Amino acid sequence: MAAFARLLERLLWPASKKQESEEEEEEGHGTHHRPQSLLDAPRCVQRPHGGAAASCGLSFGASAVQGWRAHMEDAHCVWLALPGLPPGWAFFAVLDGHGGARAALFGARHLPDHVLEALGPAPGEPEGVRGALRQAFLSADARLRALWPRGEPGGSTALALLVSPRFLYLAHCGDSRAMLSRAGAMAFSTEDHRPLRPRERERIHNAGGTIYRRRLEGSLAISRALGDFAYKEAPGRPPELQRVSAEPEVTALARQAEDEFVLLASDGVWDAMSGAALAGLVASRLCLGLAPELLCAQLLDTCLCKGSRDNMTCILVCFPGAPRPCEEAIRKELALDAALGRRVAELCSSAQEPPSLNTVFWTLASEDIPDLPPGGGLYCKATVIAEAYSQLRQASGRR
Repeated sequence: MAAFARLLERLLWPASKKQESEEEEEEGHGTHHRPQSLLDAPRCVQRPHGGAAASCGLSFGASAVQGWRAHMEDAHCVWLALPGLPPGWAFFAVLDGHGGARAALFGARHLPDHVLEALGPAPGEPEGVRGALRQAFLSADARLRALWPRGEPGGSTALALLVSPRFLYLAHCGDSRAMLSRAGAMAFSTEDHRPLRPRERERIHNAGGTIYRRRLEGSLAISRALGDFAYKEAPGRPPELQRVSAEPEVTALARQAEDEFVLLASDGVWDAMSGAALAGLVASRLCLGLAPELLCAQLLDTCLCKGSRDNMTCILVCFPGAPRPCEEAIRKELALDAALGRRVAELCSSAQEPPSLNTVFWTLASEDIPDLPPGGGLYCKATVIAEAYSQLRQASGRR
């Protein structure tokens, strides 16, 4: 882990990158609200966790990382069974806070209760469930408002997957994103709520708001969220028609045998990789028999190496149709790791002065290395490279 952190610090975050990050945030590509200070070195510690629910025919993994941000503002929750509902129902959510973690933590703790209350004991599918999810988000936001310190800024995106025996329901507000992989391809992805989306822009303008440099009032990069109550004060307008709305966009997808997995993640993940790249990387790791929680941790490490500067959280929900372990894929992966280890040793032994980890990585990046992971490439192997390099340096120090 220490070697991996050094790789990120020395390889991917020179001082010029910090200035570049600040410029991007001023232009509307960075944090949701105001720029958050950056650490001198990333916090890479993760606590991946996972589980399975036979009644749903699914397994899951989840992990989160603070990364370069000075504070962790993401949160998530997992319910593999929903009290009062028959077996086969499950709930997952990712929340990405801004202006503090308060709204995200509230959502992770209380949004499931609001969903259960809105669903009732016998929800009608799919329209009754879609309406219940909409009601749950709005009622959770109203409860948060009653508890919120007056005048204090801050809010959170909210992204939820509700699984029933017949449907997958995706509800989201903000730019945390989910995608479904079906039959080896990305079959669906949520669309971020940005101020310049036509429907969002119309609502903002009708509520008396303005959009400047792609941000609401020149400040907020998203147009739907829990919290952000300073943007929800237009008189005479219901909550769903304020400048910022907590009304989720809800999609109901009929479950199919070809469904493989759903990936839910905060925007720091999507900043680093496209949906197609993520689908390919996740599928390739499942073919190695990697547990979903370890896959999530590897995915976040890869995004850190690819330059993501945000907090990151992801939940991977796997269905019976997910790719299964493949002996040939496992053999190739073991051969790749061994080849990378040998090449690191060659680069270190052939130089008069020990090369830096930076030099080793970029030398490897310039070479044609077969069988690198799809979507992640050499970045997905940064931990392998860093560990091989660290072991060599330790061995040479003992001589």
